[in-house]
Amino acid sequence: MTDSPTIVWFRRDLRLSDQAALTAAAAEGPVVPVYILDDETPKHRKMGAASRWWLHHSLDNLDKALRDKGSRLILRRGKSDEVLTALAHEVGTRRVNALHHYEPWWLNAECAVAKTLDLCLHDGNYLAPPGSVTTGSGSPYKIYTPFWRALSERMPPHEPHPRPQAIAAPKTWPTSDALNDWHLLPTKPNWATGFAKEWTPGEEGALARLDDFVDEAARYEQQRNLPAVEGTSRLSPHLHFGEISPGRVWHKVSRLGGSVGTFLGEIGWRDYAQNVILQYPDYGRRNARDCFDSLRWRSAPSELKAWQQGMTGYPIVDAGMRQLWVSGWMHNRVRMIAASFLIKHLLIDWREGEAWFWDCLVDADYGSNATNWQWVAGTGIDSNMFSRIMAPLTQSEKFDTGDYIREWVPELAHLPDADIHDPPDDKRGTYPKKIIDHRDARARALAALAAI
Repeated sequence: MTDSPTIVWFRRDLRLSDQAALTAAAAEGPVVPVYILDDETPKHRKMGAASRWWLHHSLDNLDKALRDKGSRLILRRGKSDEVLTALAHEVGTRRVNALHHYEPWWLNAECAVAKTLDLCLHDGNYLAPPGSVTTGSGSPYKIYTPFWRALSERMPPHEPHPRPQAIAAPKTWPTSDALNDWHLLPTKPNWATGFAKEWTPGEEGALARLDDFVDEAARYEQQRNLPAVEGTSRLSPHLHFGEISPGRVWHKVSRLGGSVGTFLGEIGWRDYAQNVILQYPDYGRRNARDCFDSLRWRSAPSELKAWQQGMTGYPIVDAGMRQLWVSGWMHNRVRMIAASFLIKHLLIDWREGEAWFWDCLVDADYGSNATNWQWVAGTGIDSNMFSRIMAPLTQSEKFDTGDYIREWVPELAHLPDADIHDPPDDKRGTYPKKIIDHRDARARALAALAAI
């Protein structure tokens, strides 16, 4: 033990249990936990509005959890390396503990911090450290299936570590910003009123969500594609903000049987996405397949707005987009349908959709968001073919989305299942007509593909 404090730099790892950086620092002596609201380092990739709502509540809960252990959370705002250097000088230390992060801006920040301070980085945000799962020749995987096979061979992850029994405080606490002064919550207007009905940010909320999912995990394969059924885990925002470790999730569900292996594969996809951005840091803005750089995307602001507002005339697409706006989340099957519609029916650049999701999703994750959009667009290193164009009306009926549509598109709630997926014009009422016919959209998309 030492009297000199160690700074624990929190980012997307807002938990006390299975938090290697905190565990190591608590064993050494006094700890100064800090979260820095850094909009300068990510630049145009600063957190979106929905993520900021989540962050506010998660930080509030993290501070309460730390205070239960005799500690507290210091809040500072600014460029991470500059803030950490100043804070280290204030508390009389050079040592900073943190979990590895792999977004390009965080890698840059870690390099900058390490130039002036003793930065000790730990693993813990993924099942295996990104970049560590490689082929026999030592090269990183580009395709998901062999990556997942190799990652599975390294499972299970270590048993999750408990929270520290106590966290020693420094002799004096440095000053902290007030969370409310960061104005992370929307007020005029407060468009996030629906968020609180859906979510409980923080570590306790994450653990409760995992407990709820345990009863459904064995039926994941049968239920995950049914938007009207609570068949998915809804753990994605908790995992993104690091309120729960993927290792804890793995150990909780891996022995439940049934189709839980399919769910674990989705946790593996999250690891895969981080490996992709480690190889291609600009994956969120550049096509992985160069041939798509010459594809003639349409500039159609009014159609983009109709898609964003859930007014395309395709009920399953519109239900998903409205769910996104109200709750900050969208069912995964519907995410694929909505993304495919924007890219292939409207022939609008996938980056427009990625940017909208980045701002509106509470689980907006650079690696996952970029990888998923490029998968749907056919532009990614491992992706669906552009020529595979989802038929939203067929998808809607196949996955029995009637009740889902009734919930999120209430102007169609009176329609029976026979009509609700593709309402006749005389039964739409105030609901808009289709923005484009499916066959026309398909022909236009395939013509654009043929041109490149």
